[in-house]
Amino acid sequence: MALTGMADGPPRLAAVGVATAADTLTARLTTACAKWGTAPSIDGPSLLGERAAIAGLVRNGSTSVGGSARFFEASDGWIALNLARPEDVASLPALVSADVASDDWTSLRRLIGAMSCDRLREQAVWLGLAVAQPNEHQPVDDPSVQTCVGGPRTVVRRPLVVDMSSLWGGPLSSNLLEAAGARVIKVEGCGRPDGSRRGPRPFFDLLNARKEMLETDFGDPVSVALLRSVLAHADLVIEGSRPRAMTALGIRPEEFVAAGTSWLSITGHGRAGVAGDRIGFGDDAAVAGGLVINDHVPVFVADAVADPLTGLAAAAVGAELLGSPQAAMVDVALARVSAWVCGRSTGPLNASVVSHGDDYQVALGDQRVDVAAPTARPVRGTAAPVGAHSRELAEEFDPASRGPYG
Repeated sequence: MALTGMADGPPRLAAVGVATAADTLTARLTTACAKWGTAPSIDGPSLLGERAAIAGLVRNGSTSVGGSARFFEASDGWIALNLARPEDVASLPALVSADVASDDWTSLRRLIGAMSCDRLREQAVWLGLAVAQPNEHQPVDDPSVQTCVGGPRTVVRRPLVVDMSSLWGGPLSSNLLEAAGARVIKVEGCGRPDGSRRGPRPFFDLLNARKEMLETDFGDPVSVALLRSVLAHADLVIEGSRPRAMTALGIRPEEFVAAGTSWLSITGHGRAGVAGDRIGFGDDAAVAGGLVINDHVPVFVADAVADPLTGLAAAAVGAELLGSPQAAMVDVALARVSAWVCGRSTGPLNASVVSHGDDYQVALGDQRVDVAAPTARPVRGTAAPVGAHSRELAEEFDPASRGPYG
């Protein structure tokens, strides 16, 4: 709640039970980890505010807590546009098909206002921009979708997890699995490190300390061959790319699954059809799944809330895959997880927000509950530099082909 609402107003209650959904996912994760490792001791709801706690972020209403996403009014409704990368801002003139400066927000709002939501989504997919309309995804009963079943595998006490994801959701899932006892190898592209390395260092360390770092040159056959060898030895692969990215590398997840490696795909909107070509980040995907407060101007719920929720869901699913004697491929989409949270709603909470000194409380009948400030778990160490363990991993997984690692 502390991260939801207008910057100059009180915190807001979300219309659905975000915290109780996080509790449910935490219980599922704990049960699954106990079958092969040590159940991690975590407070699921508190994970939702870790980035804000570390970076000192605050609620910002119809602009996201992180500042990269904002709502625009199109000709037939509201859309959330997330400009999470520098190149996204440069693509704004192409989005509106006009010769306009990318920082001319007055003109951009006018041009967007003349376009339909469907047209904006079509343009966004073509340009690789993250755009979402509130409640695009209908509520669902499960946060994940199993896309294929593979071959047999052996359940081990210290499974190998290869994490090819970046930013928040995927790294959080492998962080939680590492806390349960898994060995985690983090893969980053040569010249394309995880974007969260550019953010607050303590947040990157929180999610990635204790992981081994492998740098891969995706344009070098020898380097890709080493990556394939590492993937073949993995018990679980976590990746956050659109399906066509793996295809471009000649990597077919189904082949690894058939051979006994489980595969966890974290996407924005799903792997199938047009959804597989869409990108999504935590703020816009949450909106697409229905995690939004619909006022006269829509308001974002918490900080990129689909990211930590998906990280929790992916960790729970991943732990179940690691405890299964059969490999499988599962898609955990940020927007679907958000829609699952909305599907659990039992109706609005009969409560109100009241001032309490300089802070706020929630009034539940005669009870008063403080609105808690965001917190973060203690950082357990410093994450290694990009590719810090590449040489050792080349020797371990492909001794005859050391390539760029010496």
